[in-house]
Amino acid sequence: MAYTLGPQLLETCVLAIVARKDAYGYILTQQVKERLGISESALYPVLRRLQAEGCLAVYDSTYQGRNRRYYTITPEGRTRLAQGREDWTRFQENVEYLLREDKDG
Repeated sequence: MAYTLGPQLLETCVLAIVARKDAYGYILTQQVKERLGISESALYPVLRRLQAEGCLAVYDSTYQGRNRRYYTITPEGRTRLAQGREDWTRFQENVEYLLREDKDG
């Protein structure tokens, strides 16, 4: 069974990847696609939105004669990531509570 991944959680996942290390679009989308099954076409709008909202900044770097656009997290992005992690922890705890089997009954 597959569960739907909401936009806020997807944004948090993207920010978490970039917080570990700057990443260029292709690698970033492949990491999310591999773990969550999200298509590349769904991720580029998320990257653009996070950039427009000041959570990600971009810079270009040449690699083997080709230009790559790298994403780096901003202070605003780190704040949003911290909030997203808190929200996820609370949500996860609530889901686990609801799914827990009743041991008394």
